[in-house]
Amino acid sequence: MSGKLTLISSATASGSANVSFTSGIDSTYDEYVFYCVDIHPASNSVLFTFQVNASGGSGFNETITSTYFDADNLEAGGGGTLQYETGDDQAQGTAYQRITRATGNDADACAAGVLHLFSPSSTSKVKHFYSRFEEYYTASPRIIDNFSAGYINTTSAITEIDFKFSSGNIDTGNIYMFGVS
Repeated sequence: MSGKLTLISSATASGSANVSFTSGIDSTYDEYVFYCVDIHPASNSVLFTFQVNASGGSGFNETITSTYFDADNLEAGGGGTLQYETGDDQAQGTAYQRITRATGNDADACAAGVLHLFSPSSTSKVKHFYSRFEEYYTASPRIIDNFSAGYINTTSAITEIDFKFSSGNIDTGNIYMFGVS
């Protein structure tokens, strides 16, 4: 990413099922960046996810092809690994795309990261994205460094994005949407 960030919108979750941005994604910018800060789930060991909606469409169910890998390190030290996670990517799927794997809901647990979305207003090309998120996994205490990338397989303009956990609410957290010029 290079360029100037312009804050377009922000949302604060408080026991929210999801956080949606339904305006502000348009042809003004070729790149949009979403900063997710201290995203804390109500449920334990849940996936933080996103999905988009094309202009004029209904529901967050666009076709995604993606890849996913992570690195982790045990809280007690040692055991660090780097692995491709076959169950966390999509091959022309319409599910919400995973951007974390198992965020805990202990008082000190949360997820935080950045999602980049490129050329969402294009009506001739697919839309690329990548993300990097950190999370605290409580089942066997560790930090997980998550990487996801892929494309949304539509030539329709993307005008909306939705974030949610795979189960339960977003207990607390903030999401900021920026345009990059």
